[in-house]
Amino acid sequence: MVRVSLRDDLLLERATDSCCFTMEWAEDAPSPSPIDWPIDKDLMVRAHRLLQRHAGRELAVRASLRKRIPVGAGMGGASSDAAAMLAALDSLFELKTDTGDLTRLASSLGSDVPFFLGAPSALVAGFGEAIEDLAAEQTIHLALILPSLQCNTAAVYRAYDELKPTAALDDAAVRRLARTRPLPPDGPFNDLAEAAFTVEPRLRELRDRCARSLGRPVHVTGSGAAMFVVAEDAASARALASEIRASGTAAIAVATL
Repeated sequence: MVRVSLRDDLLLERATDSCCFTMEWAEDAPSPSPIDWPIDKDLMVRAHRLLQRHAGRELAVRASLRKRIPVGAGMGGASSDAAAMLAALDSLFELKTDTGDLTRLASSLGSDVPFFLGAPSALVAGFGEAIEDLAAEQTIHLALILPSLQCNTAAVYRAYDELKPTAALDDAAVRRLARTRPLPPDGPFNDLAEAAFTVEPRLRELRDRCARSLGRPVHVTGSGAAMFVVAEDAASARALASEIRASGTAAIAVATL
Protein backbone atom coordinates (compact mmCIF):
# COMPACT_ATOMS: atom_id res chain seq x y z
CA MET A 1 0.00 0.00 0.00
CA VAL A 2 1.25 3.48 -0.89
CA ARG A 3 -0.11 6.98 -0.46
CA VAL A 4 -0.56 9.22 -3.45
CA SER A 5 -0.53 13.00 -3.78
CA LEU A 6 -4.32 13.24 -4.27
CA ARG A 7 -5.77 13.98 -0.83
CA ASP A 8 -8.72 15.25 1.19
CA ASP A 9 -8.32 18.17 3.62
CA LEU A 10 -9.57 17.89 7.20
CA LEU A 11 -9.62 21.03 9.38
CA LEU A 12 -10.29 20.73 13.12
CA GLU A 13 -10.87 23.51 15.63
CA ARG A 14 -11.78 23.19 19.29
CA ALA A 15 -15.40 24.03 20.03
CA THR A 16 -16.75 25.53 23.24
CA ASP A 17 -20.06 23.69 23.08
CA SER A 18 -21.20 20.84 20.81
CA CYS A 19 -19.53 19.25 17.81
CA CYS A 20 -20.19 20.38 14.26
CA PHE A 21 -19.20 18.34 11.20
CA THR A 22 -19.36 19.57 7.59
CA MET A 23 -18.33 17.86 4.37
CA GLU A 24 -18.15 19.10 0.79
CA TRP A 25 -16.20 18.59 -2.39
CA ALA A 26 -13.16 20.80 -2.89
CA GLU A 27 -13.36 23.14 -5.88
CA ASP A 28 -10.54 21.25 -7.57
CA ALA A 29 -11.96 17.76 -6.89
CA PRO A 30 -11.35 15.79 -10.11
CA SER A 31 -14.43 13.53 -9.92
CA PRO A 32 -17.12 14.76 -7.48
CA SER A 33 -20.32 12.76 -6.93
CA PRO A 34 -23.39 13.22 -4.73
CA ILE A 35 -22.70 13.13 -0.99
CA ASP A 36 -25.87 11.18 -0.32
CA TRP A 37 -25.16 9.57 3.06
CA PRO A 38 -25.87 10.97 6.56
CA ILE A 39 -22.79 12.71 7.90
CA ASP A 40 -23.11 10.88 11.22
CA LYS A 41 -22.51 7.64 9.29
CA ASP A 42 -19.31 8.96 7.73
CA LEU A 43 -16.13 7.22 8.86
CA MET A 44 -14.48 10.42 10.08
CA VAL A 45 -17.41 11.10 12.43
CA ARG A 46 -17.37 7.51 13.64
CA ALA A 47 -13.62 7.89 14.30
CA HIS A 48 -14.30 10.97 16.41
CA ARG A 49 -16.93 9.19 18.49
CA LEU A 50 -14.71 6.16 18.93
CA LEU A 51 -11.74 8.12 20.26
CA GLN A 52 -14.03 10.22 22.44
CA ARG A 53 -15.37 7.05 24.10
CA HIS A 54 -11.83 5.72 24.51
CA ALA A 55 -10.65 8.98 26.08
CA GLY A 56 -13.67 9.08 28.38
CA ARG A 57 -14.14 12.80 27.84
CA GLU A 58 -15.87 15.25 25.53
CA LEU A 59 -13.79 16.17 22.48
CA ALA A 60 -15.84 19.05 21.10
CA VAL A 61 -14.66 20.20 17.68
CA ARG A 62 -15.72 21.99 14.54
CA ALA A 63 -14.58 19.67 11.75
CA SER A 64 -14.59 20.57 8.07
CA LEU A 65 -13.78 17.93 5.44
CA ARG A 66 -13.06 19.00 1.86
CA LYS A 67 -13.00 15.93 -0.35
CA ARG A 68 -10.95 15.25 -3.47
CA ILE A 69 -10.61 11.45 -3.31
CA PRO A 70 -13.54 9.92 -5.26
CA VAL A 71 -16.15 7.77 -3.57
CA GLY A 72 -16.21 4.05 -4.40
CA ALA A 73 -12.82 4.28 -6.09
CA GLY A 74 -10.84 1.72 -4.07
CA MET A 75 -8.43 4.44 -2.93
CA GLY A 76 -9.10 4.45 0.82
CA GLY A 77 -10.56 7.97 0.89
CA ALA A 78 -12.89 7.45 3.84
CA SER A 79 -10.28 5.36 5.66
CA SER A 80 -7.64 8.08 5.32
CA ASP A 81 -10.15 10.63 6.63
CA ALA A 82 -10.82 8.43 9.66
CA ALA A 83 -7.11 8.04 10.36
CA ALA A 84 -6.60 11.78 9.99
CA MET A 85 -9.41 12.39 12.51
CA LEU A 86 -7.85 10.02 15.05
CA ALA A 87 -4.39 11.54 14.70
CA ALA A 88 -5.63 15.14 14.69
CA LEU A 89 -7.85 14.70 17.74
CA ASP A 90 -5.06 13.00 19.64
CA SER A 91 -2.77 15.97 18.91
CA LEU A 92 -5.36 18.74 19.33
CA PHE A 93 -6.45 17.54 22.77
CA GLU A 94 -2.99 16.29 23.80
CA LEU A 95 -4.41 12.85 24.62
CA LYS A 96 -1.10 11.05 24.07
CA THR A 97 -2.95 7.87 23.23
CA ASP A 98 -0.77 4.78 23.25
CA THR A 99 0.26 3.85 19.70
CA GLY A 100 -1.03 0.32 20.10
CA ASP A 101 -4.39 1.57 21.36
CA LEU A 102 -4.69 4.05 18.48
CA THR A 103 -3.92 1.27 16.00
CA ARG A 104 -6.53 -1.00 17.55
CA LEU A 105 -9.12 1.77 17.38
CA ALA A 106 -8.23 2.34 13.74
CA SER A 107 -8.55 -1.38 12.99
CA SER A 108 -12.07 -1.44 14.41
CA LEU A 109 -13.07 1.20 11.85
CA GLY A 110 -11.63 -0.61 8.82
CA SER A 111 -8.79 -2.91 7.85
CA ASP A 112 -6.94 -0.23 5.89
CA VAL A 113 -7.30 2.61 8.44
CA PRO A 114 -4.16 1.71 10.50
CA PHE A 115 -1.97 2.07 7.40
CA PHE A 116 -2.84 5.76 7.16
CA LEU A 117 -1.47 6.36 10.66
CA GLY A 118 2.03 5.31 9.67
CA ALA A 119 4.60 5.44 6.89
CA PRO A 120 3.56 6.40 3.34
CA SER A 121 4.57 2.99 1.98
CA ALA A 122 4.12 -0.39 3.65
CA LEU A 123 3.42 -4.08 3.19
CA VAL A 124 0.08 -4.73 4.89
CA ALA A 125 -1.08 -8.23 5.84
CA GLY A 126 -3.56 -10.07 8.05
CA PHE A 127 -6.67 -7.97 8.63
CA GLY A 128 -4.65 -4.80 8.23
CA GLU A 129 -2.96 -5.06 11.61
CA ALA A 130 0.36 -6.45 10.31
CA ILE A 131 2.15 -3.42 8.86
CA GLU A 132 5.76 -3.53 7.66
CA ASP A 133 6.99 -0.04 6.80
CA LEU A 134 9.04 0.29 3.63
CA ALA A 135 11.90 2.73 3.18
CA ALA A 136 11.18 5.70 0.93
CA GLU A 137 12.44 4.96 -2.56
CA GLN A 138 12.11 6.47 -6.02
CA THR A 139 8.90 8.42 -6.60
CA ILE A 140 6.40 6.68 -8.90
CA HIS A 141 4.37 8.85 -11.26
CA LEU A 142 0.89 7.75 -12.30
CA ALA A 143 -2.01 8.89 -14.42
CA LEU A 144 -5.06 8.20 -12.28
CA ILE A 145 -8.28 7.37 -14.16
CA LEU A 146 -11.45 8.35 -12.27
CA PRO A 147 -14.61 7.05 -13.96
CA SER A 148 -18.10 7.92 -12.78
CA LEU A 149 -18.49 4.22 -11.88
CA GLN A 150 -18.30 3.01 -8.28
CA CYS A 151 -17.51 -0.41 -6.81
CA ASN A 152 -18.90 -1.57 -3.48
CA THR A 153 -15.92 -2.96 -1.58
CA ALA A 154 -17.86 -5.70 0.23
CA ALA A 155 -19.45 -6.86 -3.04
CA VAL A 156 -16.04 -7.05 -4.72
CA TYR A 157 -14.59 -9.18 -1.92
CA ARG A 158 -17.61 -11.49 -2.03
CA ALA A 159 -17.13 -11.88 -5.77
CA TYR A 160 -13.44 -12.61 -5.22
CA ASP A 161 -14.28 -15.38 -2.74
CA GLU A 162 -16.61 -16.92 -5.30
CA LEU A 163 -14.13 -16.63 -8.16
CA LYS A 164 -11.10 -17.88 -6.19
CA PRO A 165 -12.24 -19.89 -3.15
CA THR A 166 -8.82 -21.54 -2.73
CA ALA A 167 -6.64 -18.50 -3.42
CA ALA A 168 -3.46 -18.10 -1.39
CA LEU A 169 -1.10 -15.18 -0.84
CA ASP A 170 2.04 -15.12 -2.99
CA ASP A 171 4.17 -13.23 -0.50
CA ALA A 172 7.32 -13.37 -2.63
CA ALA A 173 5.56 -11.81 -5.64
CA VAL A 174 4.18 -8.96 -3.52
CA ARG A 175 7.61 -8.25 -2.01
CA ARG A 176 9.27 -8.25 -5.45
CA LEU A 177 6.73 -5.73 -6.72
CA ALA A 178 7.16 -3.51 -3.66
CA ARG A 179 10.92 -3.31 -4.22
CA THR A 180 11.00 -3.02 -8.02
CA ARG A 181 12.24 0.42 -9.10
CA PRO A 182 11.72 1.85 -11.57
CA LEU A 183 8.29 0.29 -11.71
CA PRO A 184 7.59 -1.03 -15.23
CA PRO A 185 4.20 -0.19 -16.82
CA ASP A 186 3.15 -3.86 -16.70
CA GLY A 187 4.56 -4.48 -13.21
CA PRO A 188 1.54 -3.96 -10.93
CA PHE A 189 -0.96 -6.78 -10.47
CA ASN A 190 -4.27 -6.84 -8.62
CA ASP A 191 -6.09 -10.07 -7.78
CA LEU A 192 -9.25 -8.07 -7.06
CA ALA A 193 -9.49 -6.74 -10.63
CA GLU A 194 -11.52 -9.66 -12.02
CA ALA A 195 -13.88 -9.48 -9.06
CA ALA A 196 -14.35 -5.75 -9.65
CA PHE A 197 -15.14 -6.45 -13.31
CA THR A 198 -17.72 -9.01 -12.19
CA VAL A 199 -19.41 -6.48 -9.92
CA GLU A 200 -19.18 -3.66 -12.48
CA PRO A 201 -18.75 -5.04 -16.06
CA ARG A 202 -18.50 -1.52 -17.52
CA LEU A 203 -15.20 -1.14 -15.68
CA ARG A 204 -13.61 -3.88 -17.79
CA GLU A 205 -14.85 -2.19 -20.96
CA LEU A 206 -13.38 1.14 -19.86
CA ARG A 207 -10.09 -0.47 -18.81
CA ASP A 208 -9.72 -2.16 -22.18
CA ARG A 209 -10.65 1.00 -24.09
CA CYS A 210 -8.13 3.11 -22.16
CA ALA A 211 -5.41 0.50 -22.62
CA ARG A 212 -5.96 0.44 -26.39
CA SER A 213 -6.00 4.22 -26.60
CA LEU A 214 -2.89 4.74 -24.48
CA GLY A 215 -0.98 1.74 -25.78
CA ARG A 216 0.04 0.63 -22.29
CA PRO A 217 -1.38 -1.46 -19.40
CA VAL A 218 -4.13 0.01 -17.23
CA HIS A 219 -4.49 -1.25 -13.65
CA VAL A 220 -7.35 -1.25 -11.12
CA THR A 221 -6.81 0.45 -7.75
CA GLY A 222 -7.77 -1.77 -4.81
CA SER A 223 -11.35 -2.94 -5.19
CA GLY A 224 -12.03 -0.34 -7.92
CA ALA A 225 -13.41 1.60 -9.64
CA ALA A 226 -10.45 3.95 -10.10
CA MET A 227 -7.61 2.84 -12.36
CA PHE A 228 -4.07 3.98 -13.03
CA VAL A 229 -1.30 3.94 -15.62
CA VAL A 230 2.39 3.90 -14.71
CA ALA A 231 4.27 6.82 -16.25
CA GLU A 232 7.98 7.48 -16.74
CA ASP A 233 7.96 10.89 -15.08
CA ALA A 234 5.69 13.77 -14.03
CA ALA A 235 5.44 15.22 -17.54
CA SER A 236 4.47 11.85 -19.00
CA ALA A 237 1.83 11.38 -16.28
CA ARG A 238 0.31 14.78 -17.09
CA ALA A 239 0.28 13.97 -20.80
CA LEU A 240 -1.42 10.62 -20.21
CA ALA A 241 -4.02 12.24 -17.94
CA SER A 242 -4.74 14.88 -20.60
CA GLU A 243 -5.23 12.16 -23.22
CA ILE A 244 -7.64 10.30 -20.95
CA ARG A 245 -9.62 13.48 -20.20
CA ALA A 246 -9.87 14.19 -23.92
CA SER A 247 -11.75 10.89 -24.28
CA GLY A 248 -14.37 12.04 -21.76
CA THR A 249 -13.14 10.34 -18.57
CA ALA A 250 -11.83 12.26 -15.55
CA ALA A 251 -8.10 11.78 -14.92
CA ILE A 252 -5.32 13.40 -12.97
CA ALA A 253 -1.55 13.03 -12.69
CA VAL A 254 -0.41 11.91 -9.23
CA ALA A 255 2.74 10.66 -7.55
CA THR A 256 3.28 8.11 -4.80
CA LEU A 257 4.62 9.69 -1.62
